[in-house]
Amino acid sequence: MSLVETLSSVRPGIAGEVARPRRVRGLVNEVMESLATSIREGAIKPGDKLPTESEIVARFDVSRTVVREAISRLQANRLVETRHGVGTFALAPAPDHGNFRIAEVDFDTVSDVIALLELRISLETEAAGLAAQRRTEHNLVAMQDMLDAFAAAIEGASDAVPSDFQFHMEVARATGNRHFADLMNYLGTMIIPRARVNTPNRAPEGRLIYLRRVHGEHESIFSAIRNQDTDAARAAMRTHLANSKDRLKRPQ
Repeated sequence: MSLVETLSSVRPGIAGEVARPRRVRGLVNEVMESLATSIREGAIKPGDKLPTESEIVARFDVSRTVVREAISRLQANRLVETRHGVGTFALAPAPDHGNFRIAEVDFDTVSDVIALLELRISLETEAAGLAAQRRTEHNLVAMQDMLDAFAAAIEGASDAVPSDFQFHMEVARATGNRHFADLMNYLGTMIIPRARVNTPNRAPEGRLIYLRRVHGEHESIFSAIRNQDTDAARAAMRTHLANSKDRLKRPQ
């Protein structure tokens, strides 16, 4: 039985025998929970490659954005890992021994999101500096791809959360230190504030201008890393994350 067929057998009602309205906010959870169940129950075994994005889109009748967000949440729960250019693979579910973890419940309020941004400022500022020292041409291509995807997404009325997260992930990978990437992979797209708080709608300048400004901040980070300017890369990342923090503090 193929993995796509396995998903059908685990959650046969997902596609629905009878058409019914599907709440957009529930689609990501629907896909994520089905895949998570398959992994936890052993239908998808550790090391198995998950179905392709296109297969999952067709199976659940959802958009690619929904699938990417579901995969990112599985990454955050350490149920899968994505190998750039290869695919996404199931991991063995880890027992809960009370170790450090950041769960979705830890992002319930604006204050929670700000607290995580403070952690990210420490982590990602140094990551940007190391990326500037160690980046390869492959890293630069991957970062540029995410910048292009972000620009296309915001012009297409998307919130661009997946490409935003992947840009930060590529910066972490460019450090050459797997622990930066592992931690980013663990956190997943929950680290992007607008995945939890609708910051574009809070922005007085409007959604598109707000997201274009975020894109410009990403470009500044990329430019410094490309030029191997360690201090500028650290400063650009710190400015970007501090701006995110300040934007969250604005009164609605």
